[in-house]
Amino acid sequence: MPGKILRLAMSVLALVCFLSCGQDSTTPQGSSKAVQNAKAPDFTLKDLSGKSVKLSSLQGNPVLVIFSATWCPSCRREIPYFKEIYAIYYTKGLQIINVDIMEPEDRVRTFADRHELPYRTLLDEDGRVAEKYGVYGIPTSLLIDKNGIILCYPCRSLDRLLDMIFAK
Repeated sequence: MPGKILRLAMSVLALVCFLSCGQDSTTPQGSSKAVQNAKAPDFTLKDLSGKSVKLSSLQGNPVLVIFSATWCPSCRREIPYFKEIYAIYYTKGLQIINVDIMEPEDRVRTFADRHELPYRTLLDEDGRVAEKYGVYGIPTSLLIDKNGIILCYPCRSLDRLLDMIFAK
């Protein structure tokens, strides 16, 4: 048991350091990090069924990307909110993808099943996509319009933006 706790603590520490160590609040020119009102950096990740999903293949629909991890209490608290958004906007064309950062597939699959996540979960096994997007903490969400442009990052007033998008 103590070995499991130590491994878990080391994993959490590594993820926290990955998400925050050595990063500052400025983005160097020429960086591919996500910036509001800019084209969303493309990526390809596998989902829990092993299928590769390329972000740009979802273009034509608005996309909500949620960066999270199974161990994150705030991420778990946000699940009902994102399920509600899914229930309201999925039939209108909103694509939602949950990007789990640096966790084993079996743990993520168990988590997604237990919480009955209705949206697709992708595995960022090495954290490169989270790094590409400049994710500093989780949960972090971003909304991408149908043309691949980032509307909000991080999103603070998601409900209002979605209402505006789908009111058209």
